[in-house]
Amino acid sequence: MCSVTLRPALPADLDALSALEQRCFDSDRLSRRSFKKWIKRQHDGLIVAETPERELAGYALVLLQPGTRLARLYSIAVDPSRRGQKLGEQLMDAAEDYAHEERRLYLRLEVRKDNAGAIALYEKRGYRLFGLTPDYYEDHEDALRYQKRLHYQPADAARLHLPWVQQSTPFTCGPACLLMALAALKKQTPNTTEELLLWREATTIFMTAGHGGCHPMGLAIAAKQRGLSAAVWSNQKGALFVDSVRDPDKKAVICALHEHFVKTCRQESIAVHYQDFTATDLDRAISNGKIVLVLISTWRLDGRKAPHWVAISGSDEECFYIHDPDPGEDQAPLDCQHVPITREKFEQMRKYGQAKLRTAVVLGA
Repeated sequence: MCSVTLRPALPADLDALSALEQRCFDSDRLSRRSFKKWIKRQHDGLIVAETPERELAGYALVLLQPGTRLARLYSIAVDPSRRGQKLGEQLMDAAEDYAHEERRLYLRLEVRKDNAGAIALYEKRGYRLFGLTPDYYEDHEDALRYQKRLHYQPADAARLHLPWVQQSTPFTCGPACLLMALAALKKQTPNTTEELLLWREATTIFMTAGHGGCHPMGLAIAAKQRGLSAAVWSNQKGALFVDSVRDPDKKAVICALHEHFVKTCRQESIAVHYQDFTATDLDRAISNGKIVLVLISTWRLDGRKAPHWVAISGSDEECFYIHDPDPGEDQAPLDCQHVPITREKFEQMRKYGQAKLRTAVVLGA
């Protein structure tokens, strides 16, 4: 066992971290600028291993995803001269302890498919394989995705069968989620043109600012026309998204489109339930193989009070798992897939606007 002190990185560690990164990796290196950013933020998840001789022997970098119970082991490195001394396990202990102290339920990581030693270490520590990302590294090697439940492993683990689709514009979260459902239920390959066509069919045209978002009935109609079964749940019966729109002309347009969607749902025999879609309903839909799209407020994710569609990829007794189609500026796509949200926090997230709109679209084959 290597005798080291594990502590958060300090500004004085920047040169040593950069040099260590050069010694440890031939490609996919973290830049000096990245290390400087995390040190400047006083990010306690950048953990260094310091020897009694004040040398840096390794580090682990854990990132926390805002608004979720998910942590990600973004990078871990051990100086080549220190390998074989179980320093990697010490750093993993520190990474898991940090994520646990920050009340994260899962720690996730990616590892090269050809890195047998690291894979053996992770599996020995209880990490479970849950995905593969082709062509992930600079040399085109695939990445295996592992995760570990930091508190306990529930009997009813999340179902991780739903493909993830990234929205290509700031306003097509709903269509991107519908493309996920079409990929899962109809094996349809997602594409940007279809995403934009779906938005054109389902949009309310106006929102508080920018392009209009998608109406739940609009999404249900678009899904039905592409061969899926669809049902809508809404705790409001009148026009949606009008409470924060001041312009009377814009309100008139939103109301007109709402009435059109109501009429079309009636014509297409799409069930519209004017009641809340509860956690029990969501669990039942998932167990029956349905894909559920839910409107949330992004306040607890990024501090903005914007309406945003996400797809539910699974559930267990403590969490719902979401596919968020929008990585934003600070997140990697991998951080937006199967994101664990505690049931309590999810209840808080799935209310939008002053009227506390709760709405969902339930899709089946």
